[in-house]
Formats: sequence, structure tokens, C-alpha cells
Amino acid sequence: MRSALVRAVRRTAEGVRWYVRELTGESAYDRYVEHLRAHDPDAPVPSRREFERMRTDRQDADPRQGFRCC
Repeated sequence: MRSALVRAVRRTAEGVRWYVRELTGESAYDRYVEHLRAHDPDAPVPSRREFERMRTDRQDADPRQGFRCC
């Protein structure tokens, strides 16, 4: 009984973590790195900071890319 409860709590926590990462866009960097390595393994991988700067610049250049309030 207790192990089932622990598994349920863990599964719920993992689901909440996934949802928050998707909602905040934090997982975008992980997906970008995965995509970059799959399509061009020799390409340099930008740091998270560089990635966020590129993403912000892209959104500023084309507001249809994503919603920005500030």
C-alpha cells in the first residue's frame, strides 16, 4: 500500500514538473540541443544564456513566433 502511494506521489510530482517546464518554456533549450545534436552533431551547442538571447531576438523580430508581454 505504501509503495503504491509513493509511486503515485512520484508520478504526480513528475507530471507537475513536466507541466511547469513546458508552461515556462524551460524545456525549449533541451529540445533545441537534442534537435541540434541529431541534425548536426558537429555544430557547437550554445549555452542556455546564448539560446535564450537567440530566442528573444527571434521573437522580437517576428512577434508571431510567440507571445511576449514585456
